[in-house]
Amino acid sequence: MSVMDHSVASGTDMIQYVTVVIGGQLFGLPISQVHDVFVPESVTRVPLSAPEVAGVLNLRGRIVTAINMRRRLHLPPRQDGQMMAVGIEYKHESYGLVIDTVGEVLTLSGKTAEPNPQNLDKRWAEISAGVHRLDGQLMVILDVERLLGAMMTDAMAA
Repeated sequence: MSVMDHSVASGTDMIQYVTVVIGGQLFGLPISQVHDVFVPESVTRVPLSAPEVAGVLNLRGRIVTAINMRRRLHLPPRQDGQMMAVGIEYKHESYGLVIDTVGEVLTLSGKTAEPNPQNLDKRWAEISAGVHRLDGQLMVILDVERLLGAMMTDAMAA
C-alpha cells in the first residue's frame, strides 16, 4: 500500500483541493495532481479528435492537450469571460482542463468525503471520486483517472 493509498484508507489526513467552477458547479482537484493554472491561448484544433478535445497548445515548451470540460460534461458553451485551465498529467501526458474559473485551495479532512449521492447528475458521477458538503454547497471531487481514462477508452473504441 502506497502512502497515498494509506491516507485515503485511514481518512485521517487532510487533503488539499484546487477548486474550480464549471457550469456553476464547484469541483475539487487534489492539489497533488495540479501542475499549473493558466489562460489557454492559441489552441490548435486537432482534426478527427474527440469532441471534448479543444485542441493542443504549447505551455512553456510542452505540448498540452486542452480538454473542454463544458463539452466533456455536456454543458452549453460559455458565452463570455476569460477561460482558465488547470494543468494536470495523466499517463505521462500533459493535459489542460479548460474550466470557467479557478477558486481557492481548500484543505479538507479525508473523513468528510462522502460517496456520490444517488441524485448526483450522471455526467458528474462518472468522473467523480465522491463529494464534500461545504456550507450549503456540494464540491464534487474530480477523479482524473475516470475523467481521462473513460475519454481515452471511448476514443479508441470509435
